[in-house]
Amino acid sequence: MLEYCKIAGRLEAGCDEAGRGPLAGPVVAAAVILPEGYSNPLLNDSKQLTERRRDKLRVEIEREAAAWAVAVVEPEEIDRLNILHASTHAMCVAVQQLSQRPEFLLIDGNRFYNETDIPYECIVKGDAKYMSIAAASILAKTHRDELMVQLHEQYPQYGWDRNKGYPTAEHYQAIEEYGPTPYHRRSFNLYRQHSLFEL
Repeated sequence: MLEYCKIAGRLEAGCDEAGRGPLAGPVVAAAVILPEGYSNPLLNDSKQLTERRRDKLRVEIEREAAAWAVAVVEPEEIDRLNILHASTHAMCVAVQQLSQRPEFLLIDGNRFYNETDIPYECIVKGDAKYMSIAAASILAKTHRDELMVQLHEQYPQYGWDRNKGYPTAEHYQAIEEYGPTPYHRRSFNLYRQHSLFEL
């Protein structure tokens, strides 16, 4: 069972992102403040949940949260900032969009460039420890997946409805065959590294 908060009585927002590793598409971050006393035994790190369970939890989180927000940083900005800065920038934008101002931020991971004046703590594997971070991970993941399915309709040959822009064999093959799209991250290595045994 995940913990509700780090310090009782403090208004905490959990923050997480989705989409650091893909070759294409945005990075999406979410910030969530859960109501006091909130509990859901099904809540967990989004990577540990089925797509169906994530989608159901997203509806509940968006309905029950005291405040939530999602922010998107597009590939062009990722290329300009680098993926780490783009990810933490997205988290900061999400925090700034919250309808309530949190007193403290719980950040999933070990690096954060704080663009707010709100104190924070980085928590490795925080999405498996605190409910607000798990809720943020679910919102970030489901919103990003939804965006990638929409982009798939424009560029169906890359299989983004299935791979969500991640570096699968199918995705690499499509890039080699059709070239990159405007949604590909030019600062990433978009082509497979062939070993000497394959040449």
